[in-house]
Amino acid sequence: MSDLSHDARTGTVVARIPTSTPEEVRDVVARAAAAAPAVAAATPAERRLWLVAVADAVQDSPAAAELVRVADRETALGEARLTSELVRCADQLRFYGDVGVEASYLRVTVDHATDTTPDLRRMQVPLGPVAVLGASNFPFAFGALGNDTGSAIAAGCPVVAKAHPAHPQTSALLATVATTALADAGAPEGAFGLVAGFEAGEALVRSPEVAAVAFTGSQRGGLAVWRQAIERDVVIPVYAEMGTVNPVVMTAAAAARTEEIAAGFVGSFTLGAGQFCTKPGLLLAPAGYDVPARVAAALQSARPTGWLLTEGISSAYGSGVAELVGAGAEVLGRVPGPAEGWSADATVLVVAAADLKPGSRLLEECFGPVALVAEYADQHELTEVLEALQGALAASVMSAGAEDPETPHLVGVLAPLVGRVAVDDWPTGVAFTWAQQHGGPWPATTFPSATSVGAAALDRFTRPVTWQSAPASALPPALQEDNPWRLPRRVDGELMT
Repeated sequence: MSDLSHDARTGTVVARIPTSTPEEVRDVVARAAAAAPAVAAATPAERRLWLVAVADAVQDSPAAAELVRVADRETALGEARLTSELVRCADQLRFYGDVGVEASYLRVTVDHATDTTPDLRRMQVPLGPVAVLGASNFPFAFGALGNDTGSAIAAGCPVVAKAHPAHPQTSALLATVATTALADAGAPEGAFGLVAGFEAGEALVRSPEVAAVAFTGSQRGGLAVWRQAIERDVVIPVYAEMGTVNPVVMTAAAAARTEEIAAGFVGSFTLGAGQFCTKPGLLLAPAGYDVPARVAAALQSARPTGWLLTEGISSAYGSGVAELVGAGAEVLGRVPGPAEGWSADATVLVVAAADLKPGSRLLEECFGPVALVAEYADQHELTEVLEALQGALAASVMSAGAEDPETPHLVGVLAPLVGRVAVDDWPTGVAFTWAQQHGGPWPATTFPSATSVGAAALDRFTRPVTWQSAPASALPPALQEDNPWRLPRRVDGELMT
């Protein structure tokens, strides 16, 4: 069997990528399990060298141009966007290597023995092999070598990634580049591997050697993987980042900025043909300022056009828009997509705020370039709508500026609903930094405390262990008295850097 590589602009098959047999999956996982002790025992600096080697190979080698060419054919995201994303992929790998070397994620804590307590030494340890099921919409930044892979290896875990059916040839090329670079850098064989095919992905999640799963995709897909993991004899964590409706709230005082906000909203929800997990899917605007019509006019002015990633996504988008209309939304503006391939019409819908009730299809994600606009009559109605929303990855407040009196209240109401609140910024785009949080309350993610982007992404792949009254010979380097790795530690309650 094989995964079919399609040209997203025409829908034609351009390559067939062999899928992994059960024996091949077992072999890849076995190599990862065999490599796990060595990957865990490597110093953070050694793991950073591995990640830098992969980053350099991805960004600077002759493979870079071929990666962009193949990814563009499979995704229709455009060479300019993909060239930038490939650089981001490399920078992410370097960043996670730096986070590992800084090593505060290990939370090394030493409490020396006292007259009443034993010697206690605590730190985070790697979980073991991690299965990575990456995203369709970011073949580099969230794909086989994306945030999940970089943070897992930096934390000391081997990775087995599954090739995404939206870009199987790109995934295979990335794997070839990565395995060669890791071998040249001295990483143990099995530090990274790739499998392909739906059945291979399910077998990977169910493999006894796999200790955790990182998933990026739809709620349906994420929950399916989560159920597979909890049905195992030994249950493992699934860190699933799933699609959501990311609300934007416009204050009454911001009405003076309506034209600017309408244009920004259109640019944000149609960016990448609306295929961002942080796409704003709902704009809540004060009544009386004709905001829905202005958003529709901004859509016609922008004339966005593009293709969706797969035939399945294209079909689901068409069905999703129809379902939104069936649930009470009205088409206010539409811009036709290209005539060929998996194109999508960019669409603005208007809906009554009173129809935004818990359980309504109107409050579920529709992946693609579509968004709802609803006008609220007063603060009471706005509060009712916000209370009906599901957990989301991000939310935005569009205000009249720093002195807008509504902003503090709205930020306070939105913070419990999401993982990130932006003020006068659109939620689209996720910077990989130390303070980033890319997660959110259920059903945005399966672990609301986790993030798949940023320095804290390493936390997902470790667990705490305490050594009590252990002799020096039995302690890992990070806990030894002379601190050979020169890590930040808390010793007898005092933070030592």
